[in-house]
Amino acid sequence: MSEGIVEFDQLGFSVEGFVATVTLNRPEKHNAIGARMVEEFSAALDAVEASGARAVVLTGAGDRAFCSGVDLKERRAMSADEKWAHNRAINAFANRLARSQVPTIAAINGLALGGGFELTLACDFRLAAEHAAFALPEVGLGIIPGAGGTQRLPRLIGPSRAKEVILTARRIDAPTALAWGILNGVFPAAELPGAANALAEEVAKNSPLSVAHAKAAVDVAVETSFEQGFRFETAAIRATLASPDYEEGLAAFAGKRTPEFPPLTAQDVT
Repeated sequence: MSEGIVEFDQLGFSVEGFVATVTLNRPEKHNAIGARMVEEFSAALDAVEASGARAVVLTGAGDRAFCSGVDLKERRAMSADEKWAHNRAINAFANRLARSQVPTIAAINGLALGGGFELTLACDFRLAAEHAAFALPEVGLGIIPGAGGTQRLPRLIGPSRAKEVILTARRIDAPTALAWGILNGVFPAAELPGAANALAEEVAKNSPLSVAHAKAAVDVAVETSFEQGFRFETAAIRATLASPDYEEGLAAFAGKRTPEFPPLTAQDVT
C-alpha cells in the first residue's frame, strides 16, 4: 500500500503502510472542536476507508492537548439550533468511529476534556502520555456529556466510577485512568507515537475481514445479552470460515510464509 497525505484545514491526515493517522490540528486552541473541524470529520473517515488502511491512529497536534472539547467561544455565539446541529455532528463522528470496521487507536497526547474525552471513548484502544488528563466537565457548564459519554464510560468502567467522573466534573490523571480501565497503556510523551503506531501495525497485519467481524462481535457482547452475542459470533465464524481470507491464512500457514490478505471491500459488517 502506498503512502499518502490528504490536506484539510483543521485536521491532519496521512497514511503509511496500512496505518492511517488523523490529527486534530488546532494546537493554538488546544485542538478544540469548532464548526470547521466538525465539517472535516466525516471527510477524514471517508479518506480512511478510501485509503485501504487497516488501523487508524487518532491524535492531537502539539504536546498540551489531545482535544479540550467543544470550542466554547464558538458555541456561545451559536443559536440554539446551531448548538444542536454542532452537537449532533460531533455525536455522529463519535458513533462512526465506534462502528468503523477499521480499528481505531486514540493516542492521547495531553488534555482530553468533554467532547475530546468522548472521542477517545469511541475508539477501540486508548493510549496516553504520562501528562495526559481526562474530564467530562459538562455538568459544571449546565449541560451533560452529549457525544456518548454517559453511555460508553459506564460500559467501560461501571456505573459508579462513571458517575464519579461525570457528576463531579473532576479531572483525573493518566495513572488513575489506567487503573480504572479507561486506558490500555501510559507512556512517556516521546514514546507515545511509537507505541500507538506499533499497536496499529500489530492489528493491521491480520485479516481485515476477520478483525472487522471480531470487533463487531465484541461490541455486540457489551451491548446485548449473551444469547444474542453468541448468535452473532456463530454467524461471524461461519462467514469467516468460508472467506478468501481464511483460505489465504491456511495456505500461508502451510507454506510457512506471511499471509497476504485481500482488502476489506464490503462495508456491511455490523
